[in-house]
Amino acid sequence: MSRKFCLAAISCALALGTTAAARAAEPELTLLDRPAHRFERTIETHKLTNRYRELVADAKRFDAAPADDLLEERDATAPELRDGVKSLRTRIAAAKRRAKREATPDFGAVAGVSQATLDAIGACESGGDPTAVDSSGTYYGKYQFDTGTWASVGGSGNPAQASEAEQDYRASVLYSRAGSSPWPVCGQ
Repeated sequence: MSRKFCLAAISCALALGTTAAARAAEPELTLLDRPAHRFERTIETHKLTNRYRELVADAKRFDAAPADDLLEERDATAPELRDGVKSLRTRIAAAKRRAKREATPDFGAVAGVSQATLDAIGACESGGDPTAVDSSGTYYGKYQFDTGTWASVGGSGNPAQASEAEQDYRASVLYSRAGSSPWPVCGQ
């Protein structure tokens, strides 16, 4: 190595040491002030903005859009968008549940069969759980129908996947035809 290069390296090292000392006196940049993190923050905000727009469109379809749209008047911050996305998800889920309830037909009960009688049978058979399945996988739903009996009263598919209102209706049909005999233990 040449002597000139060594002297230059020493003076550079001394200069860097001085620069480092000078930098130590300056205020340190916070993590968010660094360009790479500002860029990442911008990407996150962009993704949240797109997700928020998608959810607003979904909310409008379910008539659950918020009165104040975060994106209409100003640039929303990432925390505001996160809260907005969370709020919209909650509103949409509630609207979907409401729409499902409104779309579920009212099966009612067959005349002459009281809901109290059906509730007592259901409580005994499954603890009142419309999604119950016995350990053998043979009996399903609140009234523990087998698939043949379920079909005989107009049901289709798996009884445990039917709404509770439909299970009540089908049980009332069965009770009106055969009394409590389909439930030899719980029908007493």
